[in-house]
Amino acid sequence: MTLTIREAIPGDEALVLQFIGELAAYEKLAHEVVASEGDLRRTLFADNPKIFALIVETKGEPCGFALYFFNYSTFLGRHGLYLEDLYVTPEARGAGAGKALLARLARIAKDNDCGRLEWWVLDWNAPAIAFYESLGAEAMSEWTVNRLTGPALANLAAKDRAHGDTG
Repeated sequence: MTLTIREAIPGDEALVLQFIGELAAYEKLAHEVVASEGDLRRTLFADNPKIFALIVETKGEPCGFALYFFNYSTFLGRHGLYLEDLYVTPEARGAGAGKALLARLARIAKDNDCGRLEWWVLDWNAPAIAFYESLGAEAMSEWTVNRLTGPALANLAAKDRAHGDTG
């Protein structure tokens, strides 16, 4: 299978959203997807984008994507590359598309002097975990993810407004 990888371009919003939906369904999280094509257009293709996407194709047909952004490690004193989503269609799995996307992301990380490439994986996703381990990835089991969303995020943000702008 011949694979090509390209950067997402304006007009790919529906495709990226489709892949996000398929990934979310696989992860049993489809109910959490509220993103729209407009959201993707606004964020992926802004004048100074903060997120980026790659599309992998076989025979000119899209078969997966990776969405990533740069973060920062104070311990390393260097940027890192964070992989938000990696998805390959079921019919293209096992043909090297996921490995090709990760290899491209590793190259982007190295080209941008990043100290690491990291991502989350659901603890029940044994096929993905085995795949990542086969590439040399290490699970960071001593870390716990924390998240604020919805009312909790709004409530904490309101506490800042209550104390005024510290400028």
